[in-house]
Amino acid sequence: MNAWLTLAHALIVLTMPILMVGLVNRTKALWAGRKGPGLLQSLWDLLRLLGKRPVYSEVASPLFRAGAWVGLVSALLAAMIAPIVGNLAPLQFEFDFIAFAYTIGLARIFLMLSAMDVGSSFEGMGAAREASFSALVEPALFLLIASASVVTGQNSFAALMGQLQQTPVLLLPAVIVLFILLQAEAARVPVDDPATHLELTMVHEVMSLDHSAADLAAMQYAAALKMTIYAGLIAALLNPIPATRAPLASLAAALILMCAVAVTVGCVESLVARLPMRRVPRYLMAASLLAALCLGAAGLLVGLK
Repeated sequence: MNAWLTLAHALIVLTMPILMVGLVNRTKALWAGRKGPGLLQSLWDLLRLLGKRPVYSEVASPLFRAGAWVGLVSALLAAMIAPIVGNLAPLQFEFDFIAFAYTIGLARIFLMLSAMDVGSSFEGMGAAREASFSALVEPALFLLIASASVVTGQNSFAALMGQLQQTPVLLLPAVIVLFILLQAEAARVPVDDPATHLELTMVHEVMSLDHSAADLAAMQYAAALKMTIYAGLIAALLNPIPATRAPLASLAAALILMCAVAVTVGCVESLVARLPMRRVPRYLMAASLLAALCLGAAGLLVGLK
């Protein structure tokens, strides 16, 4: 990967989470008939949190303090593996999609551990919900990757995403699966609601109640980064311009597609209510079922060749 493309990838990883959250909030505000916050409002919120002094529970251990930062570092590492700029990624190696999936999983584990470390039954409830939902998310991701691997014969994440777009039959289902994974991993409606304050419906937000200042900023940025990662994967699937042929055009197309995904997230959150807790597993299982159908279709396509 060219040095300047690696730099562009890093800049996108660092800046797009702010813009993605801004676009989602602005879209929701427009649907509600309001002007809404500025596109960079989340940046000012993060800077405000960084200037505050954290408050820790008397029973909190170093594990609680490390949870938010391990989650952030894990999300950054996963973002460097994910092919956001076209069909290339800075960290690209054989079977790197396994490292991607379990790097995201590491962030999730430390988030749950830090929530349970303070001894709050409320946060323990959120951690239990996060664990149960994540068990339904990972099969969908691996089934989708298996489908791409069967069709393309590739064994790296970037190559899989780059060549899967050449199989139109699987393209739309793959985009739908990735969009559902985005909603689950980034705690967005209809799986979760980042603005909720109701005990019976909170999942991700309840695990951050005892975090403050820089720790809370790290958790919020990590959540926005996960949304950026999956939006980048969707953009990689839909990007018609290979990065190896026209790097600048491919980069511009990726940015436009990621912004379009953010607007779509905002529209969905404005038009669809949050699912009742008992229906969330069904929604996530639908993504796994769709990914399994993709795998079956991939097998048929290979068998017909």
